[in-house]
Amino acid sequence: MSSTVAETLAEVRRRFTEGGIADPATDARLLVAGLLKLSSTELLTRSAEKLSREQAGEILKALERRLAHEPVHRILGEREFYGLPLGLSAETLEPRPDTEILVDTVLVYLKDLAKAEGHLHILDVGTGTGAICLALLSECPEASGIGSDISSDALRTAKSNAERNGLQDRFQAVQSKWFGNIQGSFHAIVSNPPYIASNVIHDLAPEVTKFDPVAALDGGPDGLDAYRAIAKDAASFMRPNGVVGLEIGYDQRDDVTAIFEAKGFRCLKSVKDYGQNDRVLVFALA
Repeated sequence: MSSTVAETLAEVRRRFTEGGIADPATDARLLVAGLLKLSSTELLTRSAEKLSREQAGEILKALERRLAHEPVHRILGEREFYGLPLGLSAETLEPRPDTEILVDTVLVYLKDLAKAEGHLHILDVGTGTGAICLALLSECPEASGIGSDISSDALRTAKSNAERNGLQDRFQAVQSKWFGNIQGSFHAIVSNPPYIASNVIHDLAPEVTKFDPVAALDGGPDGLDAYRAIAKDAASFMRPNGVVGLEIGYDQRDDVTAIFEAKGFRCLKSVKDYGQNDRVLVFALA
């Protein structure tokens, strides 16, 4: 590996380009900055600094991992979501920018509810890293929340992320399959559930198939199993003026809406993502 920050960055970018990485410049910048604990500005202002032998070795190992399709943020062990640094683990999905749209959308309803209700209670079903619930709590000081998951690894990660961001007093991690171990009622039930049809998972990029937990991806034969499970019992856990906010697949808006309408809900809002695909639905009791 070359010896200065700038030379190292150029070499990593070259190797990523040769290795067919989709966005070599961005990945090189994220990886080198992350491993050297430098901001994007410092990456420029300290470009002439020499790397230690240990730093160069660490970057070389990380470069090989990325060339084997391991995502940059998995290598770094964390990713920022809604301004919060979140640790990742084997059984958590890496939170994606599109999921921030769910937070943006639900926040509007929570802000209104806070004026009328005072204290708010949130349930994040299949919480993973805790990303959605913790982002909502960070924006709503009036709220407390439960993050539920079937994975004890995910719950440990979510709990650790709550502590890291000073939200541990308002966040509770509960091991539960859907609503099995949940008690209480909620102003918002939110989820980014598994929604990919079982038979297409193997077609996804190796970054996903090799490193994302299958349980967080597989939505059953038609990709809709999770929505059926949430729709079946959500009404029993909602405050009268509460909302359900869900991330969905790009082609699932009509199907998910029909599932929830059949269980006594009405769709309040449908929101598209940055690629203009349907991404978020919000429901209330009809």
